[in-house]
Amino acid sequence: TCATGDQQTTALVHLKEPAATIVEMLKDVTSYEGEDAVFECRLSRETAQDAQWFLGDVPLQSNEMNEIRVQGTRHSLILRKVTLEDCGSISFKVGQHTSAA
Repeated sequence: TCATGDQQTTALVHLKEPAATIVEMLKDVTSYEGEDAVFECRLSRETAQDAQWFLGDVPLQSNEMNEIRVQGTRHSLILRKVTLEDCGSISFKVGQHTSAA
């Protein structure tokens, strides 16, 4: 707001969060049945954008079989005690960016 005498003007500031990009892509993982499989990627910035992990086309959530962690710009997925049914493509999506292993 700027005021002088009996006149006043006001303006607003609008901010848009810049899009995060994936700067460290996922790497393929080979595990034995019953072991944990760990996938990690790193983003260009910390973000409030929705980031999502997928096994094939199925979105994953943290539960007793899958642990999803976010530490700053590093995003991790731990598949607990993998079985043959867990074989397939793991992907991570944030905004318009995707990495797969």
